[in-house]
Amino acid sequence: MCKVKIAQECEPNAQTLKSWPISERPREKLLILGAQSLSDAELLAIFLRTGVKGCNVVELSRKLLSNFGCLANVFRANIDEFCQHHGLGSAKYVQLQACLEMSKRYLAEQLKQQGSALTSSLATKNYLISELRLETREVFAVLFLDNQHQVLAFEKLFYGTLNAATVYPRIVVEQVLKHRAAAVIITHNHPSGVAEPSMADKHITHKLAQALQLIDVRVLDHMIIAGNLCYSFAEHGEIVSV
Repeated sequence: MCKVKIAQECEPNAQTLKSWPISERPREKLLILGAQSLSDAELLAIFLRTGVKGCNVVELSRKLLSNFGCLANVFRANIDEFCQHHGLGSAKYVQLQACLEMSKRYLAEQLKQQGSALTSSLATKNYLISELRLETREVFAVLFLDNQHQVLAFEKLFYGTLNAATVYPRIVVEQVLKHRAAAVIITHNHPSGVAEPSMADKHITHKLAQALQLIDVRVLDHMIIAGNLCYSFAEHGEIVSV
C-alpha cells in the first residue's frame, strides 16, 4: 500500500512560495480575503502544506488536480489511488478522510439545529449533498424525523449500480418503526450528474408515500443529489397526499 508513486514533471527552477507576493500566497490570501476566494488548487495546497523537490505546494496541487481531473476525484479516491500520486501518502489520506468526516458532522449538527421546515432548508440540502455527492453508484437513503420534524437519524439503505438502485418499501417501513419516526425525507443520488427525476424516481416516491401512509408517517420530500445539485420534489410541487 502506498508503495508506487506516479511521477510528476516539475520545473527544476520552480519558485518557492516565499518569493511570491504575500497577497498571492494561499494562507495569507485566505486570511485577507476568506476561504471562498481561493481556487481549488490553493485550497488543496493549504491542506498539503508542503511541496516536493522541484515543485512548490501550489504547483504540486495544480498537477495533482490535473491528474485526478477535479477536486471531487481527490476526495473520492481510495487509499491506493490516492497514494499513487507523488507528494501524497497514507498520512495525508488519513488527514483528508478526517477533514471530510468533520465536514459531514458539522453539517449534520447544523441540520439538527434547524428545527422544523426541513423540506425547504438549505442545511438539509447541504448535508445530503455532503453525504451523497461523492458516491460512484446510486445510493438510496432516508432522513428520519420526529413529529416536530427534528432529525432522529440518517441511514443509507440501498445501493445500486451507476443507473439504478432497488428500493424495498418494506425495509423502509421497518426502519421508520425502528426509529419511531413521524415523517421522513427520502433521498438518492444520480452519479450521472443529472438531477432531474426519472419516471422510476416518481414511481418509487408515490409507492413509498402509500406504504408509509398506512402507518401515519408522511414523506415530506424526495431530494435527488447530482454532484452539487439538488432537486426537491416538494419545491416542485411533486409531493402530494395519497
